Amino acid sequence: MSEVAVQAGELWAELRLRTQARIGLGRAGSALPTRHRLELQAAHAAARDAVHSAFEPDVIAAGLAGTPTVRVRSAAADRLTYLQRPDLGRRLDPTDRAHLPVGEWDVVFVVADGLSSRAVHEHAAAVVRGTTALLGDWRVAPVVLAEQARVALGDDVAAAMGAAMVVVLIGERPGMSAADSLGAYLTYRPVPGTTTDADRNCLSNIRPPLGLSYEGAAVKLAGLMGRARELELTGVALKDETDHGETAERLP
Repeated sequence: MSEVAVQAGELWAELRLRTQARIGLGRAGSALPTRHRLELQAAHAAARDAVHSAFEPDVIAAGLAGTPTVRVRSAAADRLTYLQRPDLGRRLDPTDRAHLPVGEWDVVFVVADGLSSRAVHEHAAAVVRGTTALLGDWRVAPVVLAEQARVALGDDVAAAMGAAMVVVLIGERPGMSAADSLGAYLTYRPVPGTTTDADRNCLSNIRPPLGLSYEGAAVKLAGLMGRARELELTGVALKDETDHGETAERLP
């Protein structure tokens, strides 16, 4: 092997340490080397498993260490319906809506399976705990654990419970480099059926150590929540002004 080829191989090896992107994989004839092909197939299988794996609310409840929780379902009766009918995943099951507690809550956290139950099982409880620890005297509703849920289900939950703000922690669509990515969506005064993505703020790729850390997510989320309450809005008009490398003070 020539010196140039050796140097190129060393360069690609160093670059691969800095990214999860599949770069500089080489080839075996006209195909990928066997090792990289198998890695690609394993990543595809992990993504499929994340989409179809069952949601286990007991795992989230245990991670919340005694925090009150309420369990709900969307109007999608099963996983196949959920995947084929996104609109049903945005609406609460009528029976479950009737059982939600009503109060003068400042915020309700909704932990939803979304497209990766694995992500919420592994990350959601830590983000809820870290964020609520920064909220001071905010009136926080019982955490809602939602099955077969899309982001907009949080609008329905907040309206039913009387919460001024909703934070939806949801499993994001798995990719070929991440099957356990958690997203956090913040909405102020949501109106079911009319609130759009432009009315929300999103933190994506919460998945330490390769993505946003729990502390970083909590600081950013608490900062956005404080500004949202001050300005009475979320979405494109609300900007993240925090540095997640710093520790936030408790919000008033």
